[in-house]
Amino acid sequence: MARPKQETPTSGELEVLKVLWKRGPSTVREVLEELNTQERTRAYTSVMSLMNVMADKDLLEREPLGRAFQYSARRPQEKTLGGIVSDILGRVFEGSAPSLVAHLLEESKPNAVELEEIRKALELYEEENHV
Repeated sequence: MARPKQETPTSGELEVLKVLWKRGPSTVREVLEELNTQERTRAYTSVMSLMNVMADKDLLEREPLGRAFQYSARRPQEKTLGGIVSDILGRVFEGSAPSLVAHLLEESKPNAVELEEIRKALELYEEENHV
């Protein structure tokens, strides 16, 4: 039986997207160089294959650039991350925002400064949404 199509990017795809959001349009070689400054080394062909699959899945746009291609993220970072959070909220927490936030706080163990930033974000949300 075929695997169902995943709506959100895989962890490998997310790594590529993060590079493209940071750098802007880039070739496979440029993405590879950025990825290889991180924890593990990747092969050019592996990154090229992944990026071609991502283009086929409409996660990336691909434009010819000489003998290579230049890739860019099809959706902005905020939209993609929002989709991932929405997926987790629905699939894992059955739509319960309080449960998601409780687990997030327990796992991340924010310090006092981070908690203050969270409080400010909540206040801003309340103001903007008239809650």
